[in-house]
Amino acid sequence: MEDSRIISLFFERSEQAIEELDRKHGPAVKRTAANILQDRLDVEECVSDTYLRTWNSIPPQAPNPLASYVCRIAHNLAIDRYHANRAEKRNGKYDLVLDEMEECIPSGMSVETELEAKELGASINRFLGSLSREDRFLFVRRYWYADPVRDLAAMTHSSPNRISVRLFRLREKLRNTLTKEGLLV
Repeated sequence: MEDSRIISLFFERSEQAIEELDRKHGPAVKRTAANILQDRLDVEECVSDTYLRTWNSIPPQAPNPLASYVCRIAHNLAIDRYHANRAEKRNGKYDLVLDEMEECIPSGMSVETELEAKELGASINRFLGSLSREDRFLFVRRYWYADPVRDLAAMTHSSPNRISVRLFRLREKLRNTLTKEGLLV
């Protein structure tokens, strides 16, 4: 079923909308949550919460593309759950992704204000826009969707070592960009 028809079902408040959303985009939603969360039950709850939040936001929203919209919701909910779980125990897989980005993203800066957060977001978007399509794909899949390096290597028909080196260089390039723009000291 086309995304536009699924959105129409949401606007009609038809429960079939959730079924069709799950059928078409469920695997991507589950993978997004599973790459961040380690517990199967947490992933299932995150997926359910994603569908509930989608149900509550459409209407008035009419997202395009739908897949990105629901995956963003799943990502944000998984991050929230991750932080809640992290207070109790460490999640080695996602901690690794965060540790890799720690040198590039100014965690010690006061990013609480909306203006600073917008500046950082705009800078990262400019950085992503400057990358080749494959580098942007690798960066987003690793640091947004938290895909494992071995999965990225398989997706790009490359070796895990080569992907690790490329990701390291991309992080260095981001760090240099943020330093030049005064967002990282």
